[in-house]
Amino acid sequence: MDLLNAIRSFVKVVEAGSIAAGARNLGLSPAAVSQNLARLEGHLHVRLLSRTTRSMALTPAGAQYYDRVRHIERDLALAEQAITTPDSEPQGRLCIASTSAFGRHVLAPLIPAFSARYPLLSIELVTTDRKVNHAREDVDVSLRITPQLEDQLLARHIARIPFICCASPGYIASSGLPTAPEVLRDHRCLVFRYPVDGRFLRWGFVRDGMRFEAEFGAVLISDDIDALTQMALNDGGITRLAEFVVRPHLASGALVPLFEYSGSGQAYAQTEPMDIYLCVADRFAMTAKVRAFMDYLRDALGDTWQVRA
Repeated sequence: MDLLNAIRSFVKVVEAGSIAAGARNLGLSPAAVSQNLARLEGHLHVRLLSRTTRSMALTPAGAQYYDRVRHIERDLALAEQAITTPDSEPQGRLCIASTSAFGRHVLAPLIPAFSARYPLLSIELVTTDRKVNHAREDVDVSLRITPQLEDQLLARHIARIPFICCASPGYIASSGLPTAPEVLRDHRCLVFRYPVDGRFLRWGFVRDGMRFEAEFGAVLISDDIDALTQMALNDGGITRLAEFVVRPHLASGALVPLFEYSGSGQAYAQTEPMDIYLCVADRFAMTAKVRAFMDYLRDALGDTWQVRA
C-alpha cells in the first residue's frame, strides 16, 4: 500500500467534506479515493470515517488520526525544499484571500510589484466578504477585519485604517449637515451588511475615551462597499467608508467628510478605525512565500496606517 497517498486521500476528504469533493481536489475518481480510505483503515485496523450514502463524519479515532497526519504532506514538501534549495527565492502557488474592499483597493494595486519581485511565484487573489476556509480552499494567507477572526487561525496585526463618515454636497444641501453622530438617527444612512451572517457593520465612535455606537434612522443597505460609495456619490445619504475607498472622492469634492468638529456643544467624536490582520492556518503555514508577502505588505503600507511590527 502507498501509505502517503492513502493519508493524502484521507486528509483531502476530511477537508473537503465528502469523498466526491476530495476526489475532485486530488484529480482522482471517487472510487479510487474510497479504495485508498479502505486500505488505510485496513492498515490501521480502525474505522476513521463513519459514512453513509448521505453523510460522512470522523469517528473519534479518525479525528485523532487527522489531527496527527494533516500536516505530513506539507511538512515533507517544506523539508525537501529546505535541503534542496535553501537559498532559493519564494516560489510556487500563493493564494491570498481578502475582504473585497481591501483586496480591490489596496492589495490589487500592490500585487504586480510583488509579483515582479518574485517571478517564480504564481499568485491568486480572492476578494470576498464571505467566510474563507484555508484548508478546504487551499488558501495560504488571508487579510481579515476583527469580526472575521477565528480562534484557530494565527493572526498578525498588519494595519489600522481610519474610517470617515461622509456624504455628498447634494445630500447635505437637501437634508442638512449633521454635527454629531447622535443625530444620524435623523438622517438616511448607507449601511454595510455582512454577507456571512446578515449583521450590520456598526458605526463605532470614541469620545473622551468612551466608545459608543451610532443609531441609524432610515437606511439603505448593501453587502458591497463600492455600491454604498456609489449611492453616497449620488446623494443617497450618509455612509462610513475606509480611508482607502473615500480618499479620491474627498479630494475631488464629490464627498464631504463629517464630524471633523462639533457644532453642537458636544466634545469631538472620533470615528473608530478598522484593524486589518494577516492570517494563516497555523505556525507551519508561515512559509517563506507567506513571510515574503507579509514583509512586502508592511513595507508597501509603511507608516500610513499605523502598521505595527
